[in-house]
Amino acid sequence: MNNKIFHSAFIFILVFTLLLTGCASNSGETTEPEKRKGNPDVSLENVPERFAGGERAKIKVIRKIGGDDHTAQFLAGAKEEGEALGFQVDVFTANGDTAKFHDAIAQGLEEDYDGFIISHGDDAATVNAVQKLVDAGKSVVTFDSTEKLAQIENVTLTSQDDEALATLALDQLIKDTNGEANIVYLWVDGFPPMVRRNQVYQEKLASNSGIKEIERFGVAAADTSVKTQNAVAAMLNKHPKGEIDAIFATWDAFAIGAARAIKEAGRDEIKIYGIDVSNADLQEMQDKSSSWKYTAAVDPKLIGAVDMRLLAKKLAGEETPATYNLEASLISGEVLGKSDEPINMVNLADTVEGWGQSTAFEEEWMKRLKEYYKK
Repeated sequence: MNNKIFHSAFIFILVFTLLLTGCASNSGETTEPEKRKGNPDVSLENVPERFAGGERAKIKVIRKIGGDDHTAQFLAGAKEEGEALGFQVDVFTANGDTAKFHDAIAQGLEEDYDGFIISHGDDAATVNAVQKLVDAGKSVVTFDSTEKLAQIENVTLTSQDDEALATLALDQLIKDTNGEANIVYLWVDGFPPMVRRNQVYQEKLASNSGIKEIERFGVAAADTSVKTQNAVAAMLNKHPKGEIDAIFATWDAFAIGAARAIKEAGRDEIKIYGIDVSNADLQEMQDKSSSWKYTAAVDPKLIGAVDMRLLAKKLAGEETPATYNLEASLISGEVLGKSDEPINMVNLADTVEGWGQSTAFEEEWMKRLKEYYKK
């Protein structure tokens, strides 16, 4: 009798356990909802059919370079804009590791992402990888990558307006020196943005005979600013006061290194004109003793947001351009220094008119989606 009771109890416990296991399994399958709840008081009328039913798109943002403020701001801009539109957005940075970068793209192809933003793909392997994404029906926007990507059907290549960046910085240098200056050129070949900036530089030299390049240096590495600091320090020892008037730095990592070398050598007669901006750059430029006088830049957070809008338009089946350049701004160290509070990437818009603001590719239906998904 006891054996029968024990056997019945065992069967009951086993069945109950299986039921619980089944419930847990089903619960696990629904942890990632196919639809994201929005505001029921906001109509999705006139929203593209792709998004009208509340289905959430899955987006992967993959960036080759990393470890800097520009990358953090770019990824934040893309993620915030995508999530505001109701998308699920995953981000990845390879921190300069080419193999990890390409592995991330290959892995993304095997997963159920609807669209990709690919940043700093500068080689033939990236072209092949993006072609595979497109062939698989994925929507793709790329940033600061090889121009060959723009030749792939329905892929948009975005860039900072590198010609404008170089022009703004160089024109200010030429103006400040009255077209007569011996300069050091900090530049590295092999990257699409650098190639474009160098083209402007060569044109400016050709049309301004009083601007003379007397030294140049450039290397892209994990410690670029340190290597640049050492190289510029050596140049300063080689050229006594009066032989160098200015430095044109085509990357903020170059400018930071140069600024440190100049400060240590007490050579503040040399002025720096740079490209790109970060929190560390702004801190340096606000120092009244800094030689870094101007930098030309595009808000990296805005770049991420605009790239996400372009991707949304692709997902909606709307027409998008093959290329798009984001407008550049010139930032003055003197103006930054007049602020009563420290200037950073967040409040820079209070000092630089139009910074971080653009309605590019922001459609009315996107505003409706943002209203619908507003938390």
